[in-house]
This record gives sequence, structure tokens and C-alpha cells, in this order.
Amino acid sequence: MEAIMFEEALESVQWTEVRRRIFRQLIESLIYEGIVEPSTVDHADGSQTYRFQGFAADGGEVVYSCRGRRALSFGRIRLTEEPVLRQAQQEGREANSLAEFLLVIAPLLGADEEKLSAFIDEINQTWLKDAVAQASRYHRESNGVTEATPYDELEADVMEGHPYHPCYKSRIGFDLQDHLAHGPEFKPRLKLIWVAILREEAKLSHLASLEEPAFFRNELGDQYDRFQDVLREKGLNPRDYLLVPMHPWQWREVVACGFLDQFRKRSIVLLGEGQDEYRPQMSIRTLANASNPQRAYVKCPLSMTNTSTGRILAQHTILNAATLSDWLGELHSKDAYLHERLRVILLKEVLGVSYHHQGLHPLMEAKVYGVLGAIWRESLHGYLEAGEGAVPFNALCHLLTDGRPLIDPWVQRHGLEAWLEQLLTVSITPLIHLLYAHGVAMESHAQNMILLHEQGLPTRVALKDFHDGLRYSRAHQADPSARPQIQYPPANHPRLNRNSFIEKEDPAEIKDFFHDAFFFINLGELALFLEAQYGLTEARFWQLAADVIHAYQQQFPALQDRFDTFDLFSATIEVEQLTKRRLFAEGGVRVHAVPNPLWNYRKGGGR
Repeated sequence: MEAIMFEEALESVQWTEVRRRIFRQLIESLIYEGIVEPSTVDHADGSQTYRFQGFAADGGEVVYSCRGRRALSFGRIRLTEEPVLRQAQQEGREANSLAEFLLVIAPLLGADEEKLSAFIDEINQTWLKDAVAQASRYHRESNGVTEATPYDELEADVMEGHPYHPCYKSRIGFDLQDHLAHGPEFKPRLKLIWVAILREEAKLSHLASLEEPAFFRNELGDQYDRFQDVLREKGLNPRDYLLVPMHPWQWREVVACGFLDQFRKRSIVLLGEGQDEYRPQMSIRTLANASNPQRAYVKCPLSMTNTSTGRILAQHTILNAATLSDWLGELHSKDAYLHERLRVILLKEVLGVSYHHQGLHPLMEAKVYGVLGAIWRESLHGYLEAGEGAVPFNALCHLLTDGRPLIDPWVQRHGLEAWLEQLLTVSITPLIHLLYAHGVAMESHAQNMILLHEQGLPTRVALKDFHDGLRYSRAHQADPSARPQIQYPPANHPRLNRNSFIEKEDPAEIKDFFHDAFFFINLGELALFLEAQYGLTEARFWQLAADVIHAYQQQFPALQDRFDTFDLFSATIEVEQLTKRRLFAEGGVRVHAVPNPLWNYRKGGGR
């Protein structure tokens, strides 16, 4: 099957379109992050031609050229849809090899050779996997994707991936067969593999209001009793064990062989396959219950890499999930503005279980770090009101196969600016209220934020992914005594993920964390999308966004000190250098200061 899909993708239009997209995102990030400084030629329309000069393997000069501009939105580099050209030996043609481009300009990059090799692999894996996915999409669409498509379907249909990162669909660790079997774009249905872990060798965390046995009985139905019987039949006491599901790929590739001693001594017991069918959401490791959508989403570790990030689940994040959800839930319940006026939904992470690997020899611990555990999160379906629909926030920039924006019926129905003003009010207000009033920064990018609407008119938002998707500073919380009692990363964690620290001391780091995720990714992409699709200028977009912030600040003048502490109108913000991080040896979190489009609309700022 995968050979047929490969051949079809190789011969498809999408093969070329995906390569062109990767080229655009690659070159944009190389210039934007200051990794390469191409020579430029200015044009009367404000655009530039960028030229990269290098040498082929035979020593001949090669020049790559493309055209683009620097956008108002964070100074982003945006290439045109025109293909990248390759000029060598007086012959010009479209550049058709991403690997060759990187090898030709390698002296300009100055990257570590081993890192460059791995980066080329990620780039090529992205090309292959996205081309197969896009070709499959075009074959089936007639699939009827519209603005009214249910949320769970859109989690699979919106398959663009990260709009900035050039390795947006690398999925290192998945081969092509795994990609077809488990990629959300193909809408597979899978059943989880369940094990029981001896409580002494596991860690458990859950909401204060939740009772563990009742929760599992509700999630598993009749299967709960059958799993208990499996343990009894082996002469074991079910009360001594915790139940943990896993992705079938993780079972096959990691767990079955990685815990042989534990299976032998029955500190881990295989229970078998669950009954309910699940479907992967766009984050791959989060699974939605397709058999019973009211039941919880399950987030399971996958020992693979996507968008240059390992997709395991570190133990401290699993244990922090319910703690942070309880804490946020209390903030929410005591804040009438949040839960009554804005009607914000918090999809709480209700329970987490992790294998307690710290008791192992360091060599063995490194092998099983973060590979066995799960987080259960509330389903959106229990919150939707009659007549209310939902879309992942990044679906707002989704194009259907006929080239029309998914949001076009809404724009036509409500008018572009009226619709956008409502969207910005609904999305910005709760996030800046959490920041200003409570000192909490949410990592609300892409699918981490869900837009709810009625007939396309935005009504409110749902927020999710709290276990590692927020930041705060003790000193800058509205009530420092009410801080959550979180688990801190173990000593060996920073080498695996240097950016996984919920508590920060510097308020600028907290503000930039929020700004990077929400304004740079979510709204920055939307600003560029609306300009390209509807002619709305970036300047007008950011004026409307600033108006929402100013309106909030006028409504809550007592928070003026907080507005200054978390200055959303600063001249620059720091954002991650996602490509530089892949090309050079780790030296801490790589960030760079970029111009903030909101700076133009600060009070007394001129516009």
C-alpha cells in the first residue's frame, strides 16, 4: 500500500507544491533568523530578489534566487509564490532538490555537519510525508470539508502543520507505513493497548474532585471489569495497580521490548486492547474517542520527533497536568469576568499516570524516560451549546482544495471587518485578562486554542494543553500565595528539553512566551492570510488588534501597573529561532528580538 501511495505522490502536482512550500519556509526562516544574509536587489513595489551563491560538488558556481518582502507582522520574510530558481553554467531552472540547496549553501550556513545532515533528513521526511498526505487529500475531496465540518473532523482535515517551521511534518521515527496508519490526515481509527502498573512503580495525579476508580470505570465501561479480571486471573490484586493506555505504535516500537524485566516480575502487566476506537488529532499523540466523543481525550507519549520536538511525555509534565488544571479552574471560577462574561472554556487535564522511572539505573532510565504514561483531558463536546460550532484556531487560515478559504462563507455572511473585530475581541480578551489580572501566560498557538462560533460569528474560546503550555512568575501572580504546587523537572531533564520550565522569574520572558505563541504564530499568520486572500492590510489588522487591547485597558484601569509589567506594545519581542536550533549545537534556548507590530499602536504611538 505504501509503495503505491509513494508512487502516486511522486507523480502528483502536490509533490511539487509541497517542495515549493518547504523551500519558501526554509528560505524565509534562514533569512529571518540571520543564519544567512543573501545579496539583494530592490524592486519598485517594495519587494526584493534574494540571491544565495554557493558551489556544486564539481566546484562550479551555483546561484539560487527568489523574490519576497519583509512584512509588517514581526518583520517576517514572506516569499512570493514564484518558485526558487537555480542558475548554474548559464542554465537556469526551478530548484528541485532541497538537500542540494542546503549542501550548496552549507559554507554560508556554517552549521555543524552532523546537525546539517539530520536537518536535511527532517526536511526530506517532511517533503515525503506531506506530499503523500496532500495527494491523498486531493483524491478524496469531494470529502465535503466546509466551515460546518465538525470539530473532530477538522482536526484531521486541517493538515497544513506549522506555518513557519520548515520541518513541519517530519515525524522522525515513523516510516511511511506508520505515517499512513497513524497520521491524522488519513483519519485512522485505532484501539489503545492497556497495561497495569504496580502503584509502587507509578506516579498518579488527578483533579481534587475526581475519584480514580470511578473515572476509569466511566472511561472504560464494561472493559474496566474485564481488565480487573485479567489481574485476578494472574493472582494479582487489582487495587495494587494503576491502568495506563498507550498508542499501539508505542507498544510495538518501545514498550514491549523496553520493559521486559517489569513484565517478567509483573510490576507491569499487559491487559490487552481496549474496546473504544480513537482518532489522532493534529498533534498526533492526542487521541479523540471516536466511539464515545463525550469521553476524555487521551494524550500518550510517542517516541518520535515532529516539528523538531520529541513527543514523549516527561513525568513532571504528566503530574503537573491535573495540578495546573485545578489551579486554573479555581482562578476561572473566582473570576466572574472570565467565566460569566467571556464564558471561557478550560479543557481540564483531569488525570495523569506515569511510570516512575527514577528508581532505575541511570542507563536504563534514559531508555524509558517519558515513554510510558498518559494524560486524560476533558472532551470539548460536553461544553458545546446548542447551535455552537468549533474550529481549531489554525483552521482560520485553511484553504480548501478549490483554493477558497474555509472561513469564506463567514466573511461573506458577516463582512470581513465586522467578523474580524468579533474574532479579535473573543480571542485576545481572555488571554490578556489571564496575563494582566492573574500573571498567567498561555501558549495559545495553533490547535491549543479552539474558536467557538454561531453561524461563523465568533462567540468564545476554549483553551487546552496546560501541563506544559503556560508560564507564570511567583513574584508577578495576582495572588502569589495561591501558586500551584508543581513538580519540577529532574536534573537530567534540561538536556532533553531546555524550554520546559513553567515558572519564570523575568516577566518579559512570560510576556514573550505568550506573544510568540499567540500574536506571532496565530494572529501573525492570520494577518498575512487575510491580506493575501481579502486585501486587508497588515496595518489595519494590527490596528484592530490594538483597539481590543486598549479597550480592555480602559475597562480595567486599576491594572495599569500590570500593563507596564507585561508590555504588549514593546518595540520588540523575543521569538524562538526554530531553524537555527536545528542547525547548531545546543546553547540554551535560541531566541532573537523581532519588531512588534503592536508598537505602532501604543498610546501616544502616532497611529
